[in-house]
Amino acid sequence: MITQDKRLLGGVAGAVLLAAVGGFSVARCTADPAADTQSGEKAEEDAEAHADSLPMTAGAIRAADIAVEAVRAGGLGSEIIAQATVAAAPNGEAIVTARAGGAVTRVYKRLGDPVRAGEALAIVQSRDAAQIAADKAAAEARAVLAQRNLARERQLYEQKVSARVDYEQAQAEAGVAAAEARRAQVAARAANVTGDGSGAIVASPVSGRVTAENVSLGAFVQPETELFRVADPSKVQIEAAVGPTDAERLAPGDRAIVELPDGRTIEARVRAITPGLAGETRSATAVLDVPGSLQPGLPVRVRLLPSRGEVSDAIVISEDALQTLEGRDVVFVRTKQGFRLRNVTVGRRSAGRVEIVSGLKPGEMIATRNAFLLKAELGKGAGEEH
Repeated sequence: MITQDKRLLGGVAGAVLLAAVGGFSVARCTADPAADTQSGEKAEEDAEAHADSLPMTAGAIRAADIAVEAVRAGGLGSEIIAQATVAAAPNGEAIVTARAGGAVTRVYKRLGDPVRAGEALAIVQSRDAAQIAADKAAAEARAVLAQRNLARERQLYEQKVSARVDYEQAQAEAGVAAAEARRAQVAARAANVTGDGSGAIVASPVSGRVTAENVSLGAFVQPETELFRVADPSKVQIEAAVGPTDAERLAPGDRAIVELPDGRTIEARVRAITPGLAGETRSATAVLDVPGSLQPGLPVRVRLLPSRGEVSDAIVISEDALQTLEGRDVVFVRTKQGFRLRNVTVGRRSAGRVEIVSGLKPGEMIATRNAFLLKAELGKGAGEEH
């Protein structure tokens, strides 16, 4: 009996163990495939995200000369593209002339040399300058004599020795002599006469660099002859030609973006718009204030952002920023680690600018100049993975 009970218990225990093994097998067959599928999908998503990302340090971005710019809404109608020229501001360029006729005896500065305000550029030996110096000395001497005579007449008048009319006459003569001395001094300063009175100093009224020269040692020059031009590169303005319709949309204070020949961009502001149109081009001129140093005469392109006119929600970017990858229009959005590929939908195009209908938000930073380098690097990475 005991033996039968043991056999019965052994059979039950074996059945329980078999059921447990079978249940584990069933659970493994039913649960593991789903978990494996989810893990596979996440791995694929991570791989795809990794494939669209391009880690890049700020130093590497600078070394590759990749420009980054914030995008803004407004559409193509919110921009006015115009050709422009960098010009010296009225207070940033000086035409230096000879103040007196004579022969050039000294030349201190040449084309491209730096100059400080008041620094001598050349000296012209001149009989006119000598005459001005002589007139100044004579006028000062007469003024001193008149003051002495006035002092003597005052003393005599106070002592009741001289009449009042003599004292008043001395006062008038002293005033005339002082006025003549001041006139002679002003004339000498205007001619910038040298200390010995033999010549006139040709000096620059502004600091900057010599941008033009028309002087030779020993040459005879007439008064008011242009000898030098000096410009301060930090005091410049940009003059952009705009059509009459576009000029009506602009107002002082409107933003502008200046595109330099080397691909850099700088911010500027509209200072004024000429009320009339140029006779030959039939266009108005928008004058922009721009910070920094630019070379006068440099041709640039400007994007004026008028405060009045057509506005849309479309984002406008440069054609350099838009890239094509496997038939898709893409841009590279700046991230903390580098850049990330972003698919975009393109709208209208005009003058090197492209409207982005979807795929970007205002304020996002994207790569513009040399964005094709990122495309090439991303393609190289994809090739190495395969």
